[in-house]
Amino acid sequence: MNFAIIGCGLIGQKRARTLGTHRLTAVADTQLERARQLMAQFGPSAFVSDDWRQVVQRQDVDAVIIATTNDSLAPIGIAAADAGKHVLIEKPAGRNALELAPLTSVAKARRVSVKIGFNLRFHPAMLKAREIFDAGGVGPLMFIRGRYGHGGRIGYDKEWRSDPRISGGGQMLDQGVHLVDLARWFAGDFTQVAGHIATYFWKMPVEDNAFVLLTTAGGQVAHLQTSCSEWKNLFSLEIMGRTGKLQIDGLCGSYGVERLTYYKMLPQMGPPETSSWEYPGDDLSFKREFEHWMQCIEHGREPCGGLPDALAVLEIVDKLYAENRK
Repeated sequence: MNFAIIGCGLIGQKRARTLGTHRLTAVADTQLERARQLMAQFGPSAFVSDDWRQVVQRQDVDAVIIATTNDSLAPIGIAAADAGKHVLIEKPAGRNALELAPLTSVAKARRVSVKIGFNLRFHPAMLKAREIFDAGGVGPLMFIRGRYGHGGRIGYDKEWRSDPRISGGGQMLDQGVHLVDLARWFAGDFTQVAGHIATYFWKMPVEDNAFVLLTTAGGQVAHLQTSCSEWKNLFSLEIMGRTGKLQIDGLCGSYGVERLTYYKMLPQMGPPETSSWEYPGDDLSFKREFEHWMQCIEHGREPCGGLPDALAVLEIVDKLYAENRK
């Protein structure tokens, strides 16, 4: 397939590395030199522009990867799908659910596949945890507990993420959407949303911490916190069932070695039977996610972490923001 990448920053570069034998035929970025650099590295003969509109209409483009700032994700995604292109949009896929919603009807009408960049689903520890969960290894779900955070960097409060007109929100729309997506992946839909957002450290008009309590119709709970004042980068997700627990820690790199620990309750209770798996090395989640999407396009399947998932996550974030504006 022939691909275009719109947004040539860090994530756009990561996505370019996943293309494998597919061809990069067009790139766009508001900073033209950055687009040229990505082109030179991954598609030396690719068309280069600082206007994404010139890219999505090209006949030599089959699919578009969008890795821009949040304010451009949904508009470009809708335009690309309307042009008949398959689309991968980085999370959160839009600043709110209302902005993203029109993509549903456009994608259906044009019969194109839409994948959202929920790459955390494709980390090996997460995939192994889901395998154990689906096999009944922890029994009926009781609750989920998750934490995800980083420490920012000097000048973080001056970056585009701190401008609500561009970002749509703060840490909740940055790393928080990953936690909500993972919680939904294991627990299903949530019918109640409660929580608190706060700006404790960074001098910016968006939140640097969010605390969320989500409840399903059956009473299962997800208790989640996301932070950009977490001075040591942290990822931890615990899935607690009636007969066992799955705990995922680390995401490799600065988050530490990725590890899954499985605690299996014994009939006599007491100390559980414990198994653990470690996954050192590079982060291959983007590559696995891309390969999954290619298979979904080939076989006409809805991707894992697709448009319905992104809309459900954004609706939860919208409710949290609305509650905190009261």
